[in-house]
Amino acid sequence: MKTIEIKAVSRDQFGKKSSNSLRAEGNVPCVMYGGKETLHFYAHENTFRGLVYTPEVYQVNLNIDGKSYNAVMKDLQFHPVSDRLQHIDFMEVSEEKPVLIGLPIKITGESSGVKAGGKLKVKRRTLKVKGMINDLPEHLNIDITGLEIGQSIKIGDLSYDKLEIIDNKRAMIVAVATSRLAMKEEGAAGEGAEAPEAEAAPAE
Repeated sequence: MKTIEIKAVSRDQFGKKSSNSLRAEGNVPCVMYGGKETLHFYAHENTFRGLVYTPEVYQVNLNIDGKSYNAVMKDLQFHPVSDRLQHIDFMEVSEEKPVLIGLPIKITGESSGVKAGGKLKVKRRTLKVKGMINDLPEHLNIDITGLEIGQSIKIGDLSYDKLEIIDNKRAMIVAVATSRLAMKEEGAAGEGAEAPEAEAAPAE
């Protein structure tokens, strides 16, 4: 897994007023839990661009007031109107304890069914896994070379060395549908689409 460094400053004032004051200056309030103590800190929103606005998952070297911590990002909150980053939750990790985390999926190979005229339908982009931090890969490879029209790959079909997959084993990840069926499903989805719900209110 790739590593990224984030330099931050600890917080000594809390509450909605303090959080809003930080955000007004372009900062993002953060919390890290999972260690000996819960830490509250902040950094400028530009600091998080390489961590947040990417499909990649990173191990984060958090430098808070000059002291380093190993962590992973667990949750994000964005403003429902401006879509600006409002809050981040981190979890401290160590080499001795397993980590529960979502890793991105990477589809590899060329499906025989797609070559024959089928359409590839990807149902999931990440998988939740459990493993030691040093055993976590940058992504999870799924080879679709032998996938024919009408066939699919489910979570239960997969296994990775030193990793436990936590998601429902019956859930589908990728499938190859006939072109006609794929077009029919996409049309039905478009007719029944609803507007996305607003994000929850920012955390303090």
